[in-house]
Order: sequence, then structure tokens, then C-alpha cells
Amino acid sequence: MKKIIAFAGKGGVGKTTNLALFLKYLLETKEDLKDILVIDSDPDANVADVIGKEISFGETIGGKMRVLKEKIQKRQLPLDVPKNQIIEGDVYRCLIEMDRFDLLEMGRQEGEGCYCYINSVLKNCIDTLSKNYDITLLDSPAGLEHFARKTGRDVTDLVIVTDPSKMGIHTMKRILEISDEVELKFENIWILGNRFPKNLREILKKEVESLNKDNVKLLGFISNNDEIGEVNLTGGNLLKLSENNQSYQEAKQIFAKIV
Repeated sequence: MKKIIAFAGKGGVGKTTNLALFLKYLLETKEDLKDILVIDSDPDANVADVIGKEISFGETIGGKMRVLKEKIQKRQLPLDVPKNQIIEGDVYRCLIEMDRFDLLEMGRQEGEGCYCYINSVLKNCIDTLSKNYDITLLDSPAGLEHFARKTGRDVTDLVIVTDPSKMGIHTMKRILEISDEVELKFENIWILGNRFPKNLREILKKEVESLNKDNVKLLGFISNNDEIGEVNLTGGNLLKLSENNQSYQEAKQIFAKIV
């Protein structure tokens, strides 16, 4: 089983939180999974925050690329080593080994100038890296630019998270439209309603049905949860969330549809 599962949606809808819950589900129920990679491609780099891990900017790919860019500008790179090999080496050095999974933080880009070449090599390197893992979880940046740049081409399952808001549902629809426009192909597209009260769930069900797309399915709903909110606020670790937590119990049931 080789899967690349991306979490996408409007900023603030709970992409990172649900990625962490999905990771917790995998670690606790899929003991046969030996290789899991988590890539945080959001410049805000929030995955480490929700699993209680402190990561400096220098440990992120963005930090490594800033140093590399400065060396390129100052002509300080060795002439006998191709730049793509240097970038690949930096990516592997950014891998953070956690308990039963590896974490790769993209981080932000700093400084002026064009990163086009670096980004191109970087994407190919990450595509190659993910092939060494059974499952790769990808926390996508908020909004639509990530999809407009056609950077989701190797994703098998796209999980679009929306909260109970018009803006969240609008972003969900635009992601689907842009994916069609740039011809991104996913095996499955899942719609996840996060922090949805029961009296509003029928609205999202009808929205998904109206899309009339065979590969777009309603994954399910996760309730608002005070314990999760406290963990996020205090910098705790969602992987240590109580097994009896209601939202986690809901998450386990719906995530079983993906793997």
C-alpha cells in the first residue's frame, strides 16, 4: 500500500489538527506500517506545534534553502557538485526522525529573489523521497495557490477540510474547480466536515451531492471539541489525546474509509 494523502482547505478549518488525528489513528491501528512520512508544506509550519515538537527555522527546508541561495549568489558552491545534489542532500538532512514516523518541515522562504529553480528541484526530490514510505501525509498550504501551481500531481487521496462556514465550502468548491482546470488526477477526493454541529451537517451533505462527481465522497464529520482546542492552545501533543475523546472516536471511524 503506497498512499500520499494531502489535507487541504481554507485557512483555519482544521487541516493540521485532522492530519495529526489521522497520524494518531495510523500509529495506533496500523502496526504493520513501518514507514510513514509527514510533510508540512505550509509556510506557517504548524504540524510540529500540534505534536509538541520544537523546530527551529534552520531545521526546515526553507532555512536550508535560504543558506543555499546566499551561497549561490556569492558563488560559494563547489564547482564539481551539481546544485540539485546539494538540494537533495539538504532535504535528507532536514528529515526529523520521530517515534515510528519521519517529519519534514518545509518552512517559509526568506529574502528576495527567485526561488523557481530551487522549488522545481525540491519538488522532484520530495516526490522521490515519498516513494520510500508506505504512507505520506501532506499538510497543504491554506488557499488555492498550491493547486494552481499543479503541485499535487502525485497525491492519491485529497482530503478537503471545511468548517461550517460559507467561506470554507466556497474554498472546497474552488479547489475542485482548479484541480479540474489544471488536470490534477486523484484516486479519491474526500470532503471532511470539521467542527460541524449535527443540525448543520445536512447542508454539507447536499453540497457534496450537488457536485455530482464520482470520485468526490463525503468522508464524514468531526465535532467541535474542547480538549483538542486546549491542546492546540497550550502547545500540547495531539498524538497523546485521550483514547476516549469523542472527536478522536469520530475521526477513527471515518479515517478507516481511507486506509
